Amino acid sequence: MKSTGWVANTCKGLATIALLSALPACTEHRQDPFYQTGLVYCSESNPVNFNPQLDTSGTTADATAHQIYGRLLDFNPDSGRIMPSLASSWMISEDGLTYTFQLRRDVQFHATDYFTPSRNFNAEDVIFSINRWRVPEHPYHQVSGGRYPYFESLGLADNIADVKQLNKYRVQISLNNRDSSFLSNLATDFSVILSAEYAAQMMVAGTPERVDYFPVGTGPFKFESYRKDHFIRYQRHDEFWGNLNTADRLIFDITPKSSLRLAKLITSECDAIAFPAQTELDIIRNRPNLELAEKPGLNIGFWAFNTQRPPFDNPDVRRALAFAIDKNTLLEAVYFDGATRAKTLLPAASWAYQSDADDTAYNPVLARNLLDDAGVEEGFTMTIWAMPVERAYNPNAAKMAELIQRYLANVGIRANIVTYDWTTFRRHLREGLHDSVLIGWSADNGDPDNFYRPLLSCDAIPSGTNRAMWCNEDYDRLLNQALATDDIVKRRAIYQQLNRLLYERLPIVPIAHAYRYQAYRTELQGMTINPYGGVRFGGVSKTL
Repeated sequence: MKSTGWVANTCKGLATIALLSALPACTEHRQDPFYQTGLVYCSESNPVNFNPQLDTSGTTADATAHQIYGRLLDFNPDSGRIMPSLASSWMISEDGLTYTFQLRRDVQFHATDYFTPSRNFNAEDVIFSINRWRVPEHPYHQVSGGRYPYFESLGLADNIADVKQLNKYRVQISLNNRDSSFLSNLATDFSVILSAEYAAQMMVAGTPERVDYFPVGTGPFKFESYRKDHFIRYQRHDEFWGNLNTADRLIFDITPKSSLRLAKLITSECDAIAFPAQTELDIIRNRPNLELAEKPGLNIGFWAFNTQRPPFDNPDVRRALAFAIDKNTLLEAVYFDGATRAKTLLPAASWAYQSDADDTAYNPVLARNLLDDAGVEEGFTMTIWAMPVERAYNPNAAKMAELIQRYLANVGIRANIVTYDWTTFRRHLREGLHDSVLIGWSADNGDPDNFYRPLLSCDAIPSGTNRAMWCNEDYDRLLNQALATDDIVKRRAIYQQLNRLLYERLPIVPIAHAYRYQAYRTELQGMTINPYGGVRFGGVSKTL
């Protein structure tokens, strides 16, 4: 893997942001043509790999999904509606079980230092990419761990009966059961199309895992190099079939501290930054050379209980803990004015949102009575796991954990706060080592199923997206009923039943639906907030 060393540091005055006491006195300036002419994005962490099929982390999706890859379908960045992408058109059979996709012609894969394609994108690549996560016997299924958490959480592989090539540019997908969210799932960050030719070469070479770490796609940028904790470098894909008004180079400058990301934005070392802190928003708004785009977020921040661990397997204990906390105070202290209180999993922007849904209320007396009735004595000790990274749905999990810790102390519960680095944190969550966790979910598409199924279905437990490790047959039955119809009225009624069930069982406590923010310098043209999933730099350019 290639990398270029850092050069000497030069100090830059940061008097203009003296209010940010956490900022260092100088920042590292990179005297490097790649940085001087490229578009620089200050990201918050390292990707787990370079194939979003293998990971549901937003950090991995940001670095890969819309930079390197394409999908059969995509979402319109303005309306959020499904639109053609690598599939130029599609048809659905009358019974809703057969989808036929006409593929776009003359789409070229990336030519890199490690792979030179001999052909353009075609049906072979679609079949390879879907069958890799769908078919356990596929030669690539077990490569890089053999886990495909997004698809596993949906049970999507079980519902696909067949994927076949009709001709070089036409693919047919058959389902076992009607699925009204199927097209939306094909447009998500995780449904990327890989190069079957590249994969075949790496299998012959005995290095199949390179497909996931030295990626090849059809997207607007091609991968050049990665240095952990420092940078990811991309070059423009000049043969990209879509919008070519894109920067020549793209750099992800990995900068974990929010205050340092803001410093780099102000001093022009970064052109855009990930996850500005709530306390930084007014600073960004008040600077004439910076822009702050914002819109309501399709997300949910929540407190999940590990329902496979006693006493959290008892709904009355979970209810007691929910009544022990004041959600309004959490919103004020952590989100300021950047979020709305969550009653259910769905935010108000969803067509299935229920404004009159039941919600828990702050009642420490009732909480203590419920704990007594459940046999949980005063002094009981539990853990609250707090995310080590910032996310729109929870910009400061550590602070929220501290507030909840104090609330629990008032009802006789001792809470220890636990955190790790992000990769270890997520691995231990999947192993079920937590008592409870503060985490959340950002929608990958606009279908309500994208909240309910990955977060709490039985199939989502092995995938790691069901942080409560909760399995309920009635819940899964209602989920499947909702997907069996395209009737919005019927589906909305089913989701209201789900809301009532979740309120009664409380595997998670919904806390907030947060606004999404994107901060960038005014020199950028074409920068927008992606309605679902990862950040997009295709079609973004910089005025020098």
